[in-house]
Amino acid sequence: MPHHFSRRGVLRGAAGVAGLAATSGFASPSLITRNRAALTHGVQSGDVTADSAVVWTRSDRPARMFVQVSPTGRFTEHSRTYRGPVLTVKSDFTGRVDLTGLPAGEDISYRVVLGEPDSHRVVGQHVDGLLHTAPRRPRDVRFLWSGDQAGQGWGRNPDLGGFPIYRAMRARDANFFLHSGDSVYADGPITGDVTLPDGRIYRNELEEAKSHVAETLDFRGAHRYNLGDAGMRAFLAHTPLVCQWDDHEVSNNWYPGEILDDTRYTEKDTDVLKRRAYQAWTEYQPLSTKTVKEHQIYRKVSYGPTLDIFILDMRTYRNANTPGLEAGGISADGGILGGEQARWLVRELQASKATWKVIQSDMPIGLVVPDGADIEAVAQGTAGAPRGRERQIAWILREIKRRQIVNTVWLTADVHYTAAHHYDPSRAGFTDFDPFWEFVSGPLHAGAFGPNALDSTFGPQQVFAATPPRANTSPLEGSQFFGEVEIDGSSKDFTVYLRDIEGKSLWSKTLKDQTPS
Repeated sequence: MPHHFSRRGVLRGAAGVAGLAATSGFASPSLITRNRAALTHGVQSGDVTADSAVVWTRSDRPARMFVQVSPTGRFTEHSRTYRGPVLTVKSDFTGRVDLTGLPAGEDISYRVVLGEPDSHRVVGQHVDGLLHTAPRRPRDVRFLWSGDQAGQGWGRNPDLGGFPIYRAMRARDANFFLHSGDSVYADGPITGDVTLPDGRIYRNELEEAKSHVAETLDFRGAHRYNLGDAGMRAFLAHTPLVCQWDDHEVSNNWYPGEILDDTRYTEKDTDVLKRRAYQAWTEYQPLSTKTVKEHQIYRKVSYGPTLDIFILDMRTYRNANTPGLEAGGISADGGILGGEQARWLVRELQASKATWKVIQSDMPIGLVVPDGADIEAVAQGTAGAPRGRERQIAWILREIKRRQIVNTVWLTADVHYTAAHHYDPSRAGFTDFDPFWEFVSGPLHAGAFGPNALDSTFGPQQVFAATPPRANTSPLEGSQFFGEVEIDGSSKDFTVYLRDIEGKSLWSKTLKDQTPS
């Protein structure tokens, strides 16, 4: 494979997309024949490293998936071709291909082609995409993060052009996007138009799969609904994804072993719902085959010498939601991550050679997130020594200090507003940790809420927040947010921007490299 990729050629080729990725990502009628498979929901790439990536697509019928990679953006007989799986009804006609042997630090054009199931020839309908491999030497890096989509009954709105925030995020031309969870609201039907307090009508595009809560493999319909947005498809064709999940991929505030008390569900066992939801979620995400087979969402993704990303799973291994008053010594076990994941996080943070270590958390550390009379996240609302799940986070923070791990930053979404929190032991009930920052940004397209109360156990201070004027503000009224990080390849400065639905920066902060000289 050639090891020089022309950015101009790549962008020219990616713009072609057979007229698809740059516009809708849906099948163009002019390209479909009666017997030819059509791509239905665009293309995505994910978990990109210096030499590998995952590419995803979906067909409308059984088809063989091919991925071509081009050094110039032009797809010819010299393009490298990966022969992928047959897309069948078993996976809802979705599929992925693990690309290996890619050149580092390049913008790479790829093309997904659908052929006949038994085909060895790359002939059929196609959609193009663009990904950005991680560099092996320090370079400037820009990435985005946010979460929470199509929640609280706010769906694709034709008056807004669907999900408008994706157009603003695409304009940032990021190397990748961290999705912090609640990628769908499987428990949140979208059933009709809504009259807003000012008299305007919020119009929802409706689909049968989103007219009820998901219980069977109709979880897939929630993913298809979101990918029905042209702006989202165009963004994902242009920007690789690093994904995790939270609660709404299954049901609100779920934990293992929970039995739902919700009359909308005929299946009350969340363990059953989780298995079905996990299958649907992994079918629709650009996750590596290894990750899917091992059922391990938590993982590390390295993006060059300046950045390692540690993706957490705060759902699968958590204990039951309680008021969070359990006392006792701090420990790696139990809590919100489970002992194995907590030890993995500390071990991998210590082993990391990257300048910056981003912990992609699907829930905030210091904000109180209630679940009725119980606690849904970590903070349980009382000052002093760690209690409940705080004990596990205290262990992690203590170990980070004890092992002299520097440059850790926590990124999250979940609470449907954007904020910057600085944690310092001088303000804390628990003091055995080094100061750090947590940045919150979301939702992508859902009801806006906040602000939540801060728990003083770890000494957080709200340095900035942008919140809506009232609870459950619609996307038509704004208060939708995403975050952006720029890492300077020369100085190693880590600059965070909190941006609104139009991409305007509301606040920024530059963190300096603390690596001992």
